[in-house]
Amino acid sequence: MASTETTGTERSALQDLARRHLWMHFTRMSAYERQEVPIIVRGEGCYVYDEHGRRYLDGLSALFCVNIGHGRADVAQAGADQARELGFFTNWSYAHPRSIELAARIADLAPGDLNRVFFTSGGSEAVESAIKLSRQYHKLTGNPLKTKVIAREVAYHGTSLGALSATGITGLRTPFEPLAPGGLHVPNTNTFRLPHGVTAADLAEHVARRIEFEGPETVAAVIMEPVQNGGGCFTPPEGYWQRVREICDQYDVLLISDEVICAWGRLGEWFGAHRYDYQPDMITSAKGITSAYAPMGAVIASDRVAEPFMEGANSFMHGFTFAGHPISAAVALANLDVIENEGVLENVRGNEAAFRDMLESLRDIPIVGDVRGAGYFHAIELVKDQHTDEQWTEAESETLLRGFLSGELYRRGLICRADDRGDPVIQLSPPLIAGPQQFEEIETILRPVLIEAGDRMRRLAA
Repeated sequence: MASTETTGTERSALQDLARRHLWMHFTRMSAYERQEVPIIVRGEGCYVYDEHGRRYLDGLSALFCVNIGHGRADVAQAGADQARELGFFTNWSYAHPRSIELAARIADLAPGDLNRVFFTSGGSEAVESAIKLSRQYHKLTGNPLKTKVIAREVAYHGTSLGALSATGITGLRTPFEPLAPGGLHVPNTNTFRLPHGVTAADLAEHVARRIEFEGPETVAAVIMEPVQNGGGCFTPPEGYWQRVREICDQYDVLLISDEVICAWGRLGEWFGAHRYDYQPDMITSAKGITSAYAPMGAVIASDRVAEPFMEGANSFMHGFTFAGHPISAAVALANLDVIENEGVLENVRGNEAAFRDMLESLRDIPIVGDVRGAGYFHAIELVKDQHTDEQWTEAESETLLRGFLSGELYRRGLICRADDRGDPVIQLSPPLIAGPQQFEEIETILRPVLIEAGDRMRRLAA
């Protein structure tokens, strides 16, 4: 038995301590008055184990981030080795070898002239930094009114107040209003539910129209994900990104590619911008940069964006104590070695079709309405009526997802995401080392649970 497994007494103590002291994120804490807190104690490859020794297929890479899989002692060891040499020094006016090496390596992998790397501690910080960078850039280049940021509806860009102003999910914004001003939203690329009279080819034009309505002299940046997470893995129509790039160039607006999820192999390329062949002015990144073996994020900026900050007395008036942490940087370098040397990108490219085919095979289940995504980042949208794509009410969605699916999938050994920030979806984003064996396991669990979920909802409606 693994040393991390616990005795019955220890389990009880952990449960009591978790309930009393641990405040979990985005979590209805009252739920754990009636049920156990899921306590994960060990991971290996595509699997994790709870305190009882039960095994789960991690179909979400923890939270879209453990790209190389769990249990890589060699990657963890890189951090330990660095701690012995230099546990910490700041990047505020100082440098250390690992952050220098990592910045150079990222610049080499990034598209085009994205050669400047500003480290953060995570994804929300990266988005916050990119928004602030865009504002200060325009002030330094003689456009002080350019402060607004355009994002897409139902998109998630983070939880800090600036990033939240870009986030297009009403329920996440309302508790914290008033937000930082300047967050604007346009329709997303959900081609499964296009508004009446709108075609996929129209979607990019909403960006142009919003810039024109606001006044180009007031818009600093457009921020979008290559594949949008919120709402369930919305992919871009053909030519969408190229047209958005043209619009940004036309109106002197910076284009931020938010790749907190989509970078580092999630879509089968180093960056989503590579997959969809566009050139952003900035990329925001986190999660897979270390495969979550240590916290880290980054803004990768073009030479053009960086240039005014490199002149005279100018500086980017922004920073985080732990950004570019030497231990995190060492872990990131080791993580990139694994991705590069062990064919991780090639594994995603080689198995993406099999992953998609498995998900497509579920369309014979009456509540499966749509399957969408790219690489190892996919979603299944659940519908009330497959023939009409009728949507669930809010109460029905609550019953479907939280009342049954989330708990049942976990109970049967599959960790995935049952999400209702838009229409209800099941999101699957396994470690990038997964293959046909894991896809078969996912299908073996997911199929009967979705069938049972549909049967339950029909009985409730009868």
